[in-house]
Amino acid sequence: MPAAGRRTAVHKAVPRKTLAAGALAVALIAGLAGCSGSDGDATKGAPGGAGAKKGPAAAPPNAVRLIGDGSTAFTGAQPHQPVWQRLKPGETPPQFVVFSWDGAGEDSQKLFSHFRSVGKKYDATMTYFLSGVYLLPEEKRKLYDPPQHSAGRSDIGFNDTEGIRATVRELRAAWLEGNEVGTHFNGHFCGKESGVGNWSVEDWKSEINQAKSFVKNWKTNAGLTAEQPLPFDYEKELVGARTPCLEGRKNFVRAAAQMGFRYDTSGVNDQIWPKKDTGLWDLSMHLVPVPGRAFQTLAMDYNFLVNQSPGTTQGDPSQHRYWGDQMRDGLVQAFERSYRGNRAPLVIGNHFESWNGGTYMRAIEETIATVCVQKDVKCVSFRQLADWLDAQDPDVIAKMRTLKVGEAPPGGWAGFLAAPPAVPAAGAKQAERH
Repeated sequence: MPAAGRRTAVHKAVPRKTLAAGALAVALIAGLAGCSGSDGDATKGAPGGAGAKKGPAAAPPNAVRLIGDGSTAFTGAQPHQPVWQRLKPGETPPQFVVFSWDGAGEDSQKLFSHFRSVGKKYDATMTYFLSGVYLLPEEKRKLYDPPQHSAGRSDIGFNDTEGIRATVRELRAAWLEGNEVGTHFNGHFCGKESGVGNWSVEDWKSEINQAKSFVKNWKTNAGLTAEQPLPFDYEKELVGARTPCLEGRKNFVRAAAQMGFRYDTSGVNDQIWPKKDTGLWDLSMHLVPVPGRAFQTLAMDYNFLVNQSPGTTQGDPSQHRYWGDQMRDGLVQAFERSYRGNRAPLVIGNHFESWNGGTYMRAIEETIATVCVQKDVKCVSFRQLADWLDAQDPDVIAKMRTLKVGEAPPGGWAGFLAAPPAVPAAGAKQAERH
């Protein structure tokens, strides 16, 4: 863990609970237009409104092309993606909020499928950072050769066949609903002596390539050859990540830039507009208030946990509701200071967990229900946020970066982002007065 101190300490690995232990292209084509995953609901569009146009509803059937062993497939453009427009002079920027999940997988808690449903209910598109070893069965563990560790080693274990089947089902449905599938890498190694903080650029490239391989070969590795493929080309889909315990960011960003990534979210930032670092958008999580305390912490379930029940995930049951309310209220306060201030995107990270009686899962769901329904608010994935940022005038982003945390633009947005006065062409003469 970095020396950020208890108040901003970063997250640890989340123990896994696994589930109890065709013509593929035709089956995929039949399900593309409205794959419902585990809950049977029809898919729903991504947030739209001012500044965005709805993208294609679904890929045409003739776009399906299986890749490799059929674990993945090219199916055309991802459904339900907004098409962003450049801000007009004087226009107020949207308020973006990103909800993201580290080590996303479906287990006996069924939190992946639950938050997919929550996202559809409140028009919240999210980013799911998949841990590659969640698509690798225990008996094939030696296929993972982690940097600076022996083959088959993982600090978060591996999966079983039914757990892989369930996780793939949720990933498939999540992507078809417009959500993003990023990576949380594989073995989740943290700590000064043996963690990812010691990895070289080449180590990170190996880890990234192995994460891709587990996604691209899950059918063969798990023996699930009759299952439908994931409906995306992971070589193109994977454009961003969060490192384990937020460690090793410096060399990871260098590796990621060389491998075509577009963003990183492995740091700790104040709530101001983002900038690029080594060619990648730095979309790190934010420091947010802890109501009733005189400090801020990282916008993540683990960080509220370590400030509320240090050393245990099963703290005093009489405090569970208070702790969850404290996290929810802190996130909402962070949202409000951006929404009514500088409009900087708010980045929130979480795990699928049941710490302190599941109070942090309740807090996140109530935060989503509170903020995503408000005017001019767009709850988006990291990839969608990067798309919007790339569509803007860099000078406008630079000007918005001058606004401090919670600082509204002096005189309002209309004046702050007004078009600059026209500059007369060189040598132009003023009109003669008569």
